Amino acid sequence: MTRHLVLILGDQLNFDNPALEGFDPKLDAIFMVEATDEATKVWSHKARIVLFLSAMRHFHKSLLCRYSSSLKIFYFKLGEHGYETLTAAWADQIAHLSPQKVIVCELGEYQLEQDLIALCKEMDTHLVIRDDTHFMCSRAEFKHWAADSKYGQRKELRMEFFYRKMRKKYQVLMQGNDPEGGTWNYDKENRKSFGSAYPQELPTAPELNIDELTQATIEDVLKNFPHHPGSLDYFIWPVTREQALKFLDEFITSKLDQFGKYQDAMWQAENSTQSPFLWHSLLSTSLNLKLLNPHEVVTAAENAYHQRQLSLSSTEGFIRQVLGWREFIRGVYWLDMPQMAEANHYMHTRALPSWYWTGETHMNCMRQTIDQTLRYGYAHHIQRLMVTGMFGLLAELNPTQVEAWYLAIYVDSLEWVELPNVAGMALYANGGRFTSKPYVASGAYINRMSNYCGHCKYKPELKTGEESCPITALYWNFLINHYDTLCSNPRTALMAKNVARFTEQEIFDVKKQSRYLLNNINSI
Repeated sequence: MTRHLVLILGDQLNFDNPALEGFDPKLDAIFMVEATDEATKVWSHKARIVLFLSAMRHFHKSLLCRYSSSLKIFYFKLGEHGYETLTAAWADQIAHLSPQKVIVCELGEYQLEQDLIALCKEMDTHLVIRDDTHFMCSRAEFKHWAADSKYGQRKELRMEFFYRKMRKKYQVLMQGNDPEGGTWNYDKENRKSFGSAYPQELPTAPELNIDELTQATIEDVLKNFPHHPGSLDYFIWPVTREQALKFLDEFITSKLDQFGKYQDAMWQAENSTQSPFLWHSLLSTSLNLKLLNPHEVVTAAENAYHQRQLSLSSTEGFIRQVLGWREFIRGVYWLDMPQMAEANHYMHTRALPSWYWTGETHMNCMRQTIDQTLRYGYAHHIQRLMVTGMFGLLAELNPTQVEAWYLAIYVDSLEWVELPNVAGMALYANGGRFTSKPYVASGAYINRMSNYCGHCKYKPELKTGEESCPITALYWNFLINHYDTLCSNPRTALMAKNVARFTEQEIFDVKKQSRYLLNNINSI
């Protein structure tokens, strides 16, 4: 009989995984499985599948090296077993080994965790779910913060206050009880556009040496998932801790100082040597697979700031993404599930346009963002929020379909991070649970933050007519349709009240243009 059966999932690839605490290779066993359903329940990008499977296979190899021949590890590779789902594989293995306990680290998906709990209850097997110590704020700590009397158990949550608490707790960029530089948030100094200045020295795209194990994984994915979206010609993602540490070092050394200034900028490169990623860190996949620890990432950034006198605004902006937003989003996910997955504040029902999967649209901002996504499985946060996400809101797309697309198409997507960002930020589907307004803008915003519009058949300043920008037309349509509620919100009142200047004819024309666009959404 096996004493403990330790389950390790594809996003738990760290040796300090709490499920491995007290592990005895003579008494215990480890189980890992490559389940087909994890790639097909959403139509996953090929690069996303390769990333998870290759990282799992490398970690399996590392486990064998660490524990040598004494290790009992059951690793079921794709195509070498008949299990479609993780739960089916778990059930069979539990029945086969009859462990005294099943031990696992907290999962990253609400329903999967519920399924495991139900399975072990049904099989009368003791299940131990250990707190995920990878994160800098536990589920329980976040829940306590959210319900703290200081906040009056408010319906709305705000990341800024949580972020300040985390800064104080870990003494990150702090001078005693005060923030470094006297200010908590340097957004005003960050998030600039390139304007008319051509960015002559964009960073080059990172490169990754594809080893035999990753190459074999690529071949497996091409064989088993040939019709899934995306390319594998540009696979650049770390699949080992060593590779992840290299990415971290390159970011801290070469990109961090410029990161904040241009973190919201978007740029259509003029030649293939320019990186479409600008100064973004590209560390999200390594963090989400737990090849990197957020504490070491934050510490590396802070140390570089002090040692090399880097830009405080840029360093703070990056640390806020990791220590603030990432931890906050995870807390909100577990606080609000399962209701979050069903949220549809505006009751939008329109089907996702087919070109979300191909990039074949005349809107250059969407085409550039989706083409990049299909090549790499990656687009940065403004491309996601203010291009593909904002269009989803303005075009009244079904939130469930948009959320499934994000989960499928991005290499760094796990449900705990994807769902709150899409439902809460991009689509406002949860009605502003942790955001103060819907994030909407006209084509003028995209024109200001990128060079996309200069390569587009549509004109961002026009809201009606054949050359009018679909985003601009749908933006004004959104303001007209939700005029009263937007006017009552201090954060959106100013832009909404611009509708009051419209004549009845202008309103009629905007709505007519929008109806045409929405009725022909697959061909715009």
